[in-house]
Amino acid sequence: MATDSERNLPILKVEGKEKTTVGNYFISNYPPYSFWTPQQRDHVDARFDAAPALDSPMGLYVHIPFCRKRCDFCYFKVYTDKNSTQIRRYLDAVIEECRLLARRPGVRDRGLDFIYFGGGTPSYLSVEQLKYLFDGLQEHLPWDGVKEVAFECEPGTLQEKKIHALRDMGVTRLSLGVENFDPEILELNNRAHRAKEIFRSWDFIKAADYPQVNIDLIAGMVGETDDNWKDCLDKTLQLAPESVTIYQLEVPYNTTLYQRMRDGQTQVAPVADWDTKRRWVSEGFDHLMADGYSVASAYTAIKDKSVDFLYRDALWRGADMVGLGVSSIAHFQGVHYQNEHQFESYVQRVEAGELPIARALELTQDELLIREFILQLKLGHLDVQYFHDKFKVNVVDRFADALAEHASEGYLKVSKNSIELSREGLLRADGLLPAFFLESHRDARYA
Repeated sequence: MATDSERNLPILKVEGKEKTTVGNYFISNYPPYSFWTPQQRDHVDARFDAAPALDSPMGLYVHIPFCRKRCDFCYFKVYTDKNSTQIRRYLDAVIEECRLLARRPGVRDRGLDFIYFGGGTPSYLSVEQLKYLFDGLQEHLPWDGVKEVAFECEPGTLQEKKIHALRDMGVTRLSLGVENFDPEILELNNRAHRAKEIFRSWDFIKAADYPQVNIDLIAGMVGETDDNWKDCLDKTLQLAPESVTIYQLEVPYNTTLYQRMRDGQTQVAPVADWDTKRRWVSEGFDHLMADGYSVASAYTAIKDKSVDFLYRDALWRGADMVGLGVSSIAHFQGVHYQNEHQFESYVQRVEAGELPIARALELTQDELLIREFILQLKLGHLDVQYFHDKFKVNVVDRFADALAEHASEGYLKVSKNSIELSREGLLRADGLLPAFFLESHRDARYA
């Protein structure tokens, strides 16, 4: 047993291979969530009650926690047992939370730049439920200036009527959670949809003429093989989406897959090792690039360089994002916060007329700098001047030791004006990031 310096996770090495074990690999935010506390909720209220001090875009995240099934690798807050009455109560709570937020001075009179519907499975909702939700939200936070409305979908929940309704309601980008095209692998991982539903929904999606459609794939699902992975890449190219996102499967503590590992008293997940997952992602990038795509981040390839990810880019540059729904995560005027983690406590607090914030963390200027630095590093290239202009800090000097270490390993190159990740660095980008954390955050549990 050893500590992996790249991922800051306990790992097992067998015959030189880094086995996948339990823990969070993907770095979605900073400082780690384990440092967010209920005691800091007052900082969020103070920001909501004050006029905005920072001139930044503002977005909206809406969490839809309902799914047909819980995937074995899923670590998000989802429910598979809610009936239509409970769902309507939840939608009412989300709309009411939006109303409560829209009244606060820090939010009031500020336009939205982007909206993201995540889950769970937003497309689990019926057309009628979606219209009710969309209309209710816009009553309190108008969407007049919104440049992007992104919406996550599971293929088996999409019908022609729903796809066209979402387009009519203003959705500009669909993110289709394909993950894998093989029926047996989808079933092994307890994925709700099947392969035939992918192609059926795709025909409807293309007929609706969305400006952008993204396909999600996961490298390293239970049962994944070299032949299957190549087949997934071939089928993805046949569909020719505007962008493709590839994630490497991890096993956080709150997944069904980890529960099975714990019950079987094993530390090693029944999935591919990290070397294999990185190789598969690299092969995926090569496959896509040969067909005219370009690599846009550690996870994403785009067909056209004009394709924008406003939600991602705005967040990684410090934008405000208010969050609605159970367990939703947000960032507002220098403070991170997360809503109540349980369905009933979330709904009850909103019904009582209060914002359902469960925990928060006020960031120092140095933490804000680190957050943007590590998130933008995931793009594979980083503009040094941007950080000097915004934070008055030369990041080449600020992070000299960690940059030198990663450069000596061939993971990146540093110049006066930029930091560029190599392909090998890009494939393990999340594993490189803890080296830039403050010392007090490096050995702590991430989530």
